[in-house]
Amino acid sequence: MRKQVVEADEHVALPSSSFLLLEVPEGRANVELCSSVTGGGGCCYAAPFTAAWYALIFSFVLLIGTRLSVADELPGFLKTYCVECHGEAKQKGERRLDQVGSIVKNEDQLIELRDILDQLVLGEMPPKDSKQPTESQRKEIISLLTGSIESAKLAQSSTNSQTVLRRLNRREYLNTVRDLFGLDMSMFDPTTKFPRDQTDGHLDNVGDKLVTSSFLLKQYLEAADVIIEKVFKHSERPAEKVWTFNKRFKQQPEVDTAHAKAFDNRYMCLYECSQSEQPEGAFGPLLDFREGVPCDGLYEVRALVEGKNRINEYDSKILGVDPSDSFRMEIVPGNAKLDRMHVAQTFHAPLADTVVADGGPDWYTFKIPLDEGFSPRFTFPNGMLSIRSIYGKVANQYKELLPPEGRKMLGGIVGNRIALFKYGQLPHLRIHEVVIRGPLQESPTLPFRRIHDKPKLEEADVPELLKTFANRAYRRDCKPDELQHLLSVYQRRRKEKGSVDEAFQDALKAALCAPGFLYLEPLTDSETGKPSQQAIASRLAYFLWSSMPDNELRSLADQGVLNSDVTLRLQVRRMLADPKAAAFVASFPEGWLNLRSLGDMPPAREEFATYYSQNLEGAMRKETQAFIKHLIDDNRSILDCIAADYSFINRALAKLYGIKESVAPEGGEQFRLVRFDDPNRGGLLGQASILTVTANGIETSPVIRGVWLLENILGTPPSPPPDDVPPIDPDVRGAISMRDLLVKHRDSPACMECHRKIDPLGFAMENFDPIGQWRTHYSKKVKIDTSGELPSGESFQDLAGLKKVLLQRKEFFARMLTEKLVAYACGRKIEPRDRPRIEAICEPLREKGYPMRDLIEAVVISDLFLSR
Repeated sequence: MRKQVVEADEHVALPSSSFLLLEVPEGRANVELCSSVTGGGGCCYAAPFTAAWYALIFSFVLLIGTRLSVADELPGFLKTYCVECHGEAKQKGERRLDQVGSIVKNEDQLIELRDILDQLVLGEMPPKDSKQPTESQRKEIISLLTGSIESAKLAQSSTNSQTVLRRLNRREYLNTVRDLFGLDMSMFDPTTKFPRDQTDGHLDNVGDKLVTSSFLLKQYLEAADVIIEKVFKHSERPAEKVWTFNKRFKQQPEVDTAHAKAFDNRYMCLYECSQSEQPEGAFGPLLDFREGVPCDGLYEVRALVEGKNRINEYDSKILGVDPSDSFRMEIVPGNAKLDRMHVAQTFHAPLADTVVADGGPDWYTFKIPLDEGFSPRFTFPNGMLSIRSIYGKVANQYKELLPPEGRKMLGGIVGNRIALFKYGQLPHLRIHEVVIRGPLQESPTLPFRRIHDKPKLEEADVPELLKTFANRAYRRDCKPDELQHLLSVYQRRRKEKGSVDEAFQDALKAALCAPGFLYLEPLTDSETGKPSQQAIASRLAYFLWSSMPDNELRSLADQGVLNSDVTLRLQVRRMLADPKAAAFVASFPEGWLNLRSLGDMPPAREEFATYYSQNLEGAMRKETQAFIKHLIDDNRSILDCIAADYSFINRALAKLYGIKESVAPEGGEQFRLVRFDDPNRGGLLGQASILTVTANGIETSPVIRGVWLLENILGTPPSPPPDDVPPIDPDVRGAISMRDLLVKHRDSPACMECHRKIDPLGFAMENFDPIGQWRTHYSKKVKIDTSGELPSGESFQDLAGLKKVLLQRKEFFARMLTEKLVAYACGRKIEPRDRPRIEAICEPLREKGYPMRDLIEAVVISDLFLSR
């Protein structure tokens, strides 16, 4: 990028192959124009521009950029090297290129430019026996085409810097249903058949990507049926009841026979963690309680549990467990209608957990929510990973530790299993008895009570109840025609069904399928032309909570006082301190950092067994979330994302990072702040979540990691590679380093320009393997080289050195994060014309080091948030 300071009224010629930054001293206004968009030979009138001037300039660039670049230079190139075979007289391959060069007006013309680019990159055009351009000519035209294609795509996808009317995405829908009815959603998901939400820049709430298909409309109807049925299923809770289970435990066919011979099924035994691929004793279901609890509510679960053989004589590497870790037990929900009770099911979030002491047995008591039809299942989070592969190894290596009667049983997986269960030292949890009591009186209020609390619904009450419900469901005042529609549904169903209750419920279903519920209200009121405070309240709530406004926020909007910076800042602070802000801490990093893809390419089980045995995927997510939450809660600088010497880890991650002594076994499942001595590890760039999501589960790629850094730290993503560029195949023998492979790849002039920006960044992270463990070699023969030099000439030796370079470009990071926050908050892509307003948010926070919470507040009070 070239920077040029100009005076007012000065004309500046635009170069053809670089960025030009025009800086106008008055008002400190900056304009960035990309030469690949504007082309060479143009000029720009520089003056103290206002935001309106910026918008006008960028609009002009977007509209004419492709014409300036392609129309001026591409036709001459094609005429010289291509038209002889692809012109008016002759069209080899049914391609005619003598008319290419006008502005891109449709997708067909865009595809044509892509095809030309691909052929140039691959070196297949012009043919070898034809006149050839020089390497510099080829490189220049490739750069020109790349920029023109990107400009055309940007112009085609532009929403004129406005938020397109958008529907709730899947997670927002679920959270809204939760808060609207007071439902516990841990065992209830009416959206399982919804199509996956499309993303833009990894964000799943961008309006023009959230299309509504006929299939989705059908799913909305079915979901509304399921939701209202659940809400009104019970008008009263059944009386409290007690269920006791002991002495007759069956878990699954593979272990039941062995348990019967070992101890007559007197115990439920947990041997494996729930990540086991072929579970044997990973889940402890109550098969005599398959029908589950009779009603949604809170239940007390008491379990008499014994921790067996944590300390044993077996090699811990064979067992895959750390004997220094305390045993842990979790309770997860299970439903016999969903799947077999001894395997992982759809709903797997832990409902409770505890550390189990050695010896015993001891009683452990929990209060957990359970939905109708669900029963508790017990798991052993830090148990063995694959007991099927362990039986034979232990039996062969430690045969002498068994008594004579045990040694006689050995032979095959069945014999080994019985012998080791009865006489061996396999670490496991042994449950002697389980007692369930409930539903407890302190269970949450029945969901239908949030709609009406009348002992019997009277027809005269229906209009007011529907209006009250619609006001809440639509997050604004229900309009007369909307209420009339709901009443007409009620009246029609009343005639058909004859029941006030059923007709009323059908009207509620209609509300859940109405645009007022499914779509967020536009910011500008269609009648007054002014911003709607109720719409602002919704935008704020879905930004920070991914759900509907609560009573306080809605009340401020209804009163018309949600219109001052002071009020908005106070609400942001209140909302970020609320437990519901966990939605922001979880979902925003998923979009910004692409953590939504974590687990899409899971690591190889044999090579990275700890990823599964320690449930590292879940721990990785929690580390990043805890880190972001800390920045918000303590209003820390966003630069900690790059420069921090700390993170929040549990014992499993501490082991992964090679510092397990920093987290004691007691309470090892808890996440705590840990400071690192190694400057390569702190901040986001040393977190296992980032290092895993930028790998493919088998090996790492400097290209993927380098692109990730450009996109998510510097905010300067490279152009995507041409469609036909061959992939880089790693040398699986480890004889050639990835650096050597990329050097060969960069021999192509078309690839060199981007890879000289990408590769050095990615190499800096190569000391981390596909799950974030430190390494120094790819193989015994190939040492990792993390040094690099950026196109600017700045060099570094490792990731710690790169971090220092990145901190010198903190304005890039601040602008990138602000753009991501605004895009997530407003539900739209950020366009070039938004740049001045983005800068206006960042600039006042520069001297303070860009505090995280202050940045969020600045976004909320910005013009971008409140009017676009």
